[in-house]
This record gives sequence, structure tokens and C-alpha cells, in this order.
Amino acid sequence: MLWIGIESSCDESAIAVVENIGGKNVIMDSRCITQAPLHKPFGGIVPEFAVREHSKNLPILLKDMISSGSLNLEKLQAIAVTEGPGLMASLLVGNSFARGLALGLGIPVFGINHLEGHLFSPFIEREQKLRFPFLGLIVSGGHTLLARVDGPRDYHKIGSTIDDAAGEAFDKVARLLGLSYPGGPEIEKYAQLGNPHAHTFPLSLMEKNNFNFSFSGLKTAVKIFLEKNKAMLYQNQQFLFDVCASFQETVAKIIQEKTIAAAQSFSLPLISASGGVLANKRIRELLEKKAFEKGIEVLFAEKKFCTDNAAMIAFVGALFYALGLPITKSFDVNPNFSLFDFKTETMINRF
Repeated sequence: MLWIGIESSCDESAIAVVENIGGKNVIMDSRCITQAPLHKPFGGIVPEFAVREHSKNLPILLKDMISSGSLNLEKLQAIAVTEGPGLMASLLVGNSFARGLALGLGIPVFGINHLEGHLFSPFIEREQKLRFPFLGLIVSGGHTLLARVDGPRDYHKIGSTIDDAAGEAFDKVARLLGLSYPGGPEIEKYAQLGNPHAHTFPLSLMEKNNFNFSFSGLKTAVKIFLEKNKAMLYQNQQFLFDVCASFQETVAKIIQEKTIAAAQSFSLPLISASGGVLANKRIRELLEKKAFEKGIEVLFAEKKFCTDNAAMIAFVGALFYALGLPITKSFDVNPNFSLFDFKTETMINRF
């Protein structure tokens, strides 16, 4: 069974090829063209630019895969495409591209929730570890949430951000520090040179049995702190390093404590951890350390599958189909598509 996945929910144009070989879904090729340099001067995503780039990049990626021999259109049997959540215009480009290709080849196209891709990305080429129920942790630029996963498309929200997502907080704090976009990698780079205990920032919503996240107050606390120490930021480079390290440590501690508490509270022995922010080495270290102490297994998505990618989209489609599990035909996009919106009556099991 040969699938391709198409991802265009925000500012990454991506296509991946997945083939089921001997009962295992193998990533044959995964390519992505990032738009980060284009959006960098603006400190965030410019939708008009994103749409233009997706329209240009997706045909380039497909052509390159065909030319390299990693994709034979005559053998392609199905397409999985992100239908939400994300930027409406960006989603439309990818969805239209997928449906046009599917129509031309006479094959089906299936819609995958972007967050669903993240949820299962730690199991890419580790399908033997997939077991239900498990705790899903997604930490990205636009989402921070915990979900109990009882089965495919059987997801139950445990907690989510009530304001800024962790990735947004990294971007906003990076801007306060005069660092470039995207903020996460910049702060992590400087944090390696700093003391994570140099400054104390608030751990928000840490009361027992509260599994929601809040990072807006943390960002504000850093802002007030910097206003009081404005001269230090420009006169002492070590001060910058220490603020980065202390902020990063606070975010890591919040994620660590809430995730482990949720796993224990719901008796979930396995954590699936994914999303762009979880490419951060320190966040991984703290979460893995406490999970090990509590006898909980953590599966992190490989770093190349943490940020937006098409491999996770193709993998979910191929995985669900190979297991004979429900999968939904794609007809439209939904920029506000919730991970908890699935309705069993709209699902189908066969092509």
C-alpha cells in the first residue's frame, strides 16, 4: 500500500511517501520547504506569503520526488492531507492540490487532523509500541494540550492552554529579548550558555488536578522583569543567557509537572510526546527524568517529526487503514478543527 501525505497547515510545505512493507509503514521519503526565512523579518507568519509559497512549493516537491524515484504515481494508491486546524488559506492550497492529484489519478484522498498527526508521530516506525490507552502531549507554536487516547479517533481532553501556547510564549519572550523569529530555537541556543536557576519566574496553574496550561502570565512576568533590568540586557551578555535559561527551565518544569501528574491521575503508563516545542532538549530531559522516576514510559517524536511535516500525516492515514480502523474521506478544510470533533457516523473503513 503506497500513500503520500501533504501538509500545508501553516508555513511549512511538505510531502512524504509512506509504504506498507511487511505490515510496517515505512517512510520512503519526507521533504519539506520551510518558509521561516521569508517570515523572519516580520516576527511571525504573513498569510499572503504562506499561500504563495505553498502554491509554488508543493508542485516542486512532488516533481522532485518523482524525479528522484522515491514516488511512482502509477503505484500510488491513496493520499492523506491535513484538513485542519491551521490557516484557512494555507489549508486550502494543500487540500486543493491533494484533491486535484487524486482526481487525476483516480484514487481516494483522506483528511487528517494536524494534531492527530502530532499525536501519533512518536510511533512512526515504532508501531510495535502502539498501545491504548496512552497520554498524548502536544506542545507546539499554536497548541499545548494533554489528551487521553483510548483508541484511534477516540480522544478525550484532559487539559489545554487557556491563553498562549508554549510556542507562542517562546516567540514573544524572544521578541522581548531582541532575538529573531522563530523564538524557540533562539532561546534554546542561548539557554545552553546560561544558568537555569539565575532568575525565578512563576509556575502557573500548578494546583492539584489542574491540567490546563497558561503561559501568558509567564511572558508578562519576564516582560516586567526585563523592564526593571533594561540596562543589564544591553550591557551584560551573560544576563541574556541566564534569562533564556531561566525562562526555558520554567516552561520545562510546567510541562514536566502537569504531564506526569496527568499520567498518574489517569493511570496511563505511556506518554506520546510531540510538537515543535518538544524538539527542545531541556524540556525532553526534564520530562523523561521524572517519567523514569515514576515508572512511566515516554515516547518522543523524532526531532525531524516534531515540527510540521507530511510524514506524520501520511503515517496516520496508512496506519489507520492497515489496522482496519476508521478513516474519513476529505471534502473540505476546517481551520478550527478540534482533535475532539470526530463523529463516528462520518467514518468509513474501506476505499
